[in-house]
Amino acid sequence: MTENYGAEQIQVLEGLEAVRKRPGMYIGSTGPKGLHHLVYEVVDNSVDEALAGYCNDIQISLHPDGSVSVLDNGRGIPVDIHPKTGQSALVTVLTVLHAGGKFGGGGYKVSGGLHGVGVSVVNALSEWVEVTVWREGKVYFQRFERGAVVGSLKSEPQPKGSNRRGTEVRFKPDGLIFPEREFDYAVLAARFRELAYLNAGLKITFSDLRRDPPHCETYQYAGGIKEYVAFINHEKTPIHSDIIYIQGERDGVEVEVALQWCSDVYTDTLIGFANNIRTNEGGTHLEGLKTSLTLTINSQARKLNKLKDSDSNLAGENVREGLTAIVSVKVPNPEFEGQTKTKLGNTEVRGIVQTLVSEALTEYLEFNPNVARGIVDKAIQSFNAAEAARRARELVRRKSALESSTLPGKLADCSCRDPAESEVYLVEGDSAGGSAKQGRDRQFQAVLPLRGKILNIEKADPAKIYKNAEIQAMITALGLGVKGDEFDPSQLRYHRIILMTDADVDGSHIRTLLLTFFYRYQKALLEQGYVYIACPPLYKIEWGRNNVRYCYSDAEKDQILRGLPANAKYTIQRFKGLGEMMPEQLWETTMNPATRTLKQITIEDAVEADRIFTILMGDAVGPRREFIEAHSAHLDLAALDI
Repeated sequence: MTENYGAEQIQVLEGLEAVRKRPGMYIGSTGPKGLHHLVYEVVDNSVDEALAGYCNDIQISLHPDGSVSVLDNGRGIPVDIHPKTGQSALVTVLTVLHAGGKFGGGGYKVSGGLHGVGVSVVNALSEWVEVTVWREGKVYFQRFERGAVVGSLKSEPQPKGSNRRGTEVRFKPDGLIFPEREFDYAVLAARFRELAYLNAGLKITFSDLRRDPPHCETYQYAGGIKEYVAFINHEKTPIHSDIIYIQGERDGVEVEVALQWCSDVYTDTLIGFANNIRTNEGGTHLEGLKTSLTLTINSQARKLNKLKDSDSNLAGENVREGLTAIVSVKVPNPEFEGQTKTKLGNTEVRGIVQTLVSEALTEYLEFNPNVARGIVDKAIQSFNAAEAARRARELVRRKSALESSTLPGKLADCSCRDPAESEVYLVEGDSAGGSAKQGRDRQFQAVLPLRGKILNIEKADPAKIYKNAEIQAMITALGLGVKGDEFDPSQLRYHRIILMTDADVDGSHIRTLLLTFFYRYQKALLEQGYVYIACPPLYKIEWGRNNVRYCYSDAEKDQILRGLPANAKYTIQRFKGLGEMMPEQLWETTMNPATRTLKQITIEDAVEADRIFTILMGDAVGPRREFIEAHSAHLDLAALDI
């Protein structure tokens, strides 16, 4: 690490030509995800300055002209001439792909992945970029348009007595690349809040200047990830009020862990970060944490005589039940794997996390035997419940006189045997199920009708889950396996699981219960994009001889009616339920891949999703009332079934 951060620390790997041709290769997509990714790339540069110890204040603003600015008080991008490119280091960083202070180890010890691609990619995909640097008593300014340098680097002395330093990058995404350029404040705020939790003491100010009056939030958490766990568990009942915090470093890898178990929760929430990047697909840091927890809690259970010598060990999922854990590692050379490059692959990290956590957690529990007892009792309860659930499962299998592999009788399966090509509709009610079975394409579409409202598993113990006929049918039909087991996509029978419910309040409730089931039973289904929501039409409008239009919203209906001739005779049919539609109507509007609309369910913010499921589907009434009151302004009263 060096305070002497100059042009020679900037390494150049390749040119920038391909970015505008294939933006998806660099930012994932040109949809909302890619658009917001531009902001993260610039902010990550400022956070890397904070990680290096040179920056403690970042200000991000959304401007009325559609641009975004990111201002920090770090060292400022170097402006001296780069030996390889012959241009200023600032121009090099913004116009050459993979040019940055993160590649040679001279400028940064740890950074958020290879984000040196970042700021140059932002430049390539922006209508314009303006960079202001305060450094060594001067102010420097450079403008770029669609990746190209405009004019030369301007500089002037700072006011007398001022020794300000830092960088401001302001950019406007290019309308030729991004069809939609509207930034979502809530999406960005969630990421900035996360960054503030992960970097204790860092102050991030986020302003929306598009609003009148402007809206501004500041995120700064002296407690770091301990405060993050407290935020997640705000609505839960902790077994121990003190959040267990572990911090250490081995072989250049920095590890931070915060842990808290809660008595009223029957799942775990484990969130991993590597170099401030959320590792949605897991990785070696989470594997190390899980192993250390299982070994340490089993060891404590035997020391406390809660487990006898003859008793088998508690399983990992028993030990983790009710746990909220955050593990954040800083790795000098991170290796990211998996579908979305969000799985940490460095093998050395597993052992480092395991050793550090085992040592620190053992010491903590030795000094706090009451906490140890509470955690062990919770794990034993979980073990007993899992045994009861296993017996309930076996009982269900025996009572049904079917082999465990037999599919539920009401499933109308498809003839295709390739899960990647197959989809299943979970349909509310037998009448709608009948229409769906008749209307579907039997080659690749299966239908599973569900009777009534399924069990709310947020409040249910495992034994109850397996005794519920509808849930049993879903587990078997979809190939979900056992709750708590590692997700195995190869066991899935369909790669598109489509929820098709009525467009009324009951339908919404059933959809919510199904999403709660998937979120708590096998969250990876949602994280990896296997779950979809069908969009059946609300209205059918007919006019003239053969004119028919289906409408999916009141606004669409009104627009069509306004477009009809003044003397046109028309009829409107409102579909109250799927059962009212003829099989061919259901196919044409909701099931035909060529004409239907599907909404893919994804989890952008796992922490917020967890918190809202706890509030809305859990036992506590107070937080639910507060949530509804706080969000009542956003309700469409006309859509309420009162």
